[in-house]
Amino acid sequence: MRNEYVSRRGTVTNSWSRNQNIVRHTTKRLGNLSLAAIFGMMVLIVGLIYATQSVKATNYDYELSNIEDEISDLEARKEDLAVEKARLTSIAAAENSQVASNMPDGKPAGYANE
Repeated sequence: MRNEYVSRRGTVTNSWSRNQNIVRHTTKRLGNLSLAAIFGMMVLIVGLIYATQSVKATNYDYELSNIEDEISDLEARKEDLAVEKARLTSIAAAENSQVASNMPDGKPAGYANE
């Protein structure tokens, strides 16, 4: 009498044992079309992520290129200003020197006659 279950109504059933489910569930699986659609969506999502990351890298490259161009322009301007400073300081030093003050003023020497 171990495998028998006596219900409250008093009937005896031999096929079911106590504390077990009497419903059998069948496993549900995705079909081939569903699996192909899911795989296609995953490939599409990965492709979009890859495209956005490559666009970000390209944008950073353009920004870096613009900054490097600006740096080279500023360095060229700095060199031009250094040359201008050296020219102005040499003119001021030449005007204030003793040798320059003792020199006569320059005037045209004249023209050669044939």
